[in-house]
Amino acid sequence: MQEIKLSNKTFKLEQDPYIYQLQDIAEPELFREIYPYTETPKIPFNYRRVPENMPRDIYITDTSFRDGQQSRAPYTTEQMVHIYKLLHKLGGPNGMIRQTEFFVYSDKDRKAAERCLELGYDFPEITTWIRASKKDFELARSIGIKETGILVSCSDYHIFRKMGLTRRQAMDKYIGIVSDCIEAGLRPRCHFEDITRADFYGFVVPFANKLMDLSHESGIPVKIRACDTMGYGVPYPGAALPRSVSGIIYGLQHHADVPSEMLEWHGHNDFYKGVVNAATAWMYGAAAVNCSLLGIGERTGNIPLEAMVFEYASLRGTLNGMDTRAITEIAEYLEKETGYEIPPMTPFVGRSFNLTRAGIHADGMMKDPEIYNIFDTEALLGRAPKVAVSATSGVAGVAYRVNEYRASTGEAPLPKTSPVIQRIYEWVCAEYDGGRITVITDEELIGKYHEVSGGSN
Repeated sequence: MQEIKLSNKTFKLEQDPYIYQLQDIAEPELFREIYPYTETPKIPFNYRRVPENMPRDIYITDTSFRDGQQSRAPYTTEQMVHIYKLLHKLGGPNGMIRQTEFFVYSDKDRKAAERCLELGYDFPEITTWIRASKKDFELARSIGIKETGILVSCSDYHIFRKMGLTRRQAMDKYIGIVSDCIEAGLRPRCHFEDITRADFYGFVVPFANKLMDLSHESGIPVKIRACDTMGYGVPYPGAALPRSVSGIIYGLQHHADVPSEMLEWHGHNDFYKGVVNAATAWMYGAAAVNCSLLGIGERTGNIPLEAMVFEYASLRGTLNGMDTRAITEIAEYLEKETGYEIPPMTPFVGRSFNLTRAGIHADGMMKDPEIYNIFDTEALLGRAPKVAVSATSGVAGVAYRVNEYRASTGEAPLPKTSPVIQRIYEWVCAEYDGGRITVITDEELIGKYHEVSGGSN
């Protein structure tokens, strides 16, 4: 008998005759037609489109101290505390950086979590990611943590091949772990690992339904983090499951009744889709996207947190209190204090992200920085646009850089036709005509300016 009921999300009568049951198959479903392994993964389309359903409140969560530490040298306790303070500054008074997660296995990590808790910030809320054991649950609760992540791998790649279980055994194990977590007084956050290679209707939805039942029975909210562990998710309308980001988010809401505020997206960037997939998750109903600073994480990395700050502002028309200058502080701190090398072309944080090398661009920058600068990077990031002097900079590039220096000393700009600019430009041309291939450094250019100007223009 088909059931018709009033949806508390769309406020329409909806008909859904299907109650998805666990399909406890004997052999793993590896979706070989999509993931042949010896070929590039395929993107199938079935042209089923689902409605956009962006929540009223969307926000960012952070995994810099968890996933972000799995691909780099571990942070010291002091470094973690300082970065946490900067995350708090970036998130602003409205808690746009809502949560961050810590390991608590080692004394160093526990000490860092405790030090951060002592700061008394409401945001980012400190959560953990722990092994699924009662001992670890008690440890997390003892230091004042209220929510913890639990790994609940959901693809047959993991269930059959990694854990050696059947789907029924995996579900029973996971439900037991989540129950233990609730019994220990913690809010569970279930990490649906490898969801973009999972049997959505045969395992994901039945499992999510069980979790929602458990949540209703206990009165404890159970969060679901949809983890695109391998970066296979795609944002395209009409793409088929299990790769469809919109299909995953809609399906968890519609078929498993997971509230938006309990839905979170965690993506990786293996196929360069980290940011667009995260924005798609927001647009189709996930309240949170889980990110790491500078995208540092496993393999190709996570969704860059700073990218989603600007994605939020682009979608909502406001920063909602976020202090974007903290992004530059974070980048500088990570480079200087932790030894992390930021690739120079990295958007928003790389040393060359707003630097132009082409002479025709430099000419435009002299007339109006808005012509070639993405936005007022000085106001929003504390990073004024720059022009590099190289073989392609032209006389405009030389003039722009010299005038930037003159402005710092309170002097008026020089026109491109100035003898000083022309002589420096002739020197630059001679350098490259002689076989030079490296960029002219600031020190060289300013030294040549003082040599040529001799106090005159």
